[in-house]
Amino acid sequence: MDLTRRVLVQVAASAAGTPSRVSAPGQPPQPVVDGLAQLAAMPVTSSGLVVAGSDEPRWQAAHRAAEPLFVGSAVKTFILAQCLRAVEAGQLSEDEQHAIEDAVRAPSSPVFLNLTGTTTLRSVLEAMIAHSDNTATDVALALVGPDRVRDLVRQAGLGSSRVPDSTRRLVSYLAGAEPGTDLGWTQLQRLLAGGPAPGSLRAPINDVQTMMSTADELVRWYRQALLGGVFAQHKTLAEFKRISAMADSIAMAVPSGVAAYGKGGSLDWSDFHCFCLAGQMIVAASPVTFCFTINWIGPNGSVPGLFKDYVSAVRTVLQAAAQAETK
Repeated sequence: MDLTRRVLVQVAASAAGTPSRVSAPGQPPQPVVDGLAQLAAMPVTSSGLVVAGSDEPRWQAAHRAAEPLFVGSAVKTFILAQCLRAVEAGQLSEDEQHAIEDAVRAPSSPVFLNLTGTTTLRSVLEAMIAHSDNTATDVALALVGPDRVRDLVRQAGLGSSRVPDSTRRLVSYLAGAEPGTDLGWTQLQRLLAGGPAPGSLRAPINDVQTMMSTADELVRWYRQALLGGVFAQHKTLAEFKRISAMADSIAMAVPSGVAAYGKGGSLDWSDFHCFCLAGQMIVAASPVTFCFTINWIGPNGSVPGLFKDYVSAVRTVLQAAAQAETK
């Protein structure tokens, strides 16, 4: 079966499972199907889903959308939402100051890596989404607690989505530490500089500490969250949108001039690699919600070429979707 045909078959299968009280989505535009087939043709494990429309989808295109994959920092959207829900409930304030120090410092922190002091929760959340800062992520996770984030994920009906206890505990576990161990900033620095690991390296896809989801679940999440389905107040939704629009990964694939919200994720761990982009763009006042993920095992030298092909495929799909929605 050719890849374009495979995408169309998955569209039909997805529509067949739609409840009878909701009209089944129509056929997706052929250029969207072709772009998704481009993603499917990559020599990686891939998944993708694009859904056009609000309450009732007008069309959708899928490629292995139900397959759980490592999505990396794409799960930070759940942490953002739970923090804002805590603000909404009066448990936190975005103006409150929080410490940035070695006790919470984590690898891959382009904003807070070399800064020490305090900053507002608002700035923490912006750094977590705009620059995927892991120190900011761990500060936010500690404030609301990972179990509260997981409760939100379960309430949203996302049975395959996983959030770690913290990014430091995730890296510690992957490096071979016992479950629940936080190696601390000093030891993590030594590890990342090439020092010995505390044990055998573990795979990022596991049942203990991970960042996983499916294209179907991330699309469902954004479709409900951006309609206000997880917030009690409109101003909370507005803040969720404001911060979600800051994600630096959006600009790599969403057509220029199109409003969009979302979060990307990536990982290079030993020979395991991941890229993910999930979110929603607004075209002619109508939402197009999407998720594209690739996982693969290979040398670090494979990353630049596969990233280029990934971005090309995602950009092709989103540009085709935007053009279809403006006709």
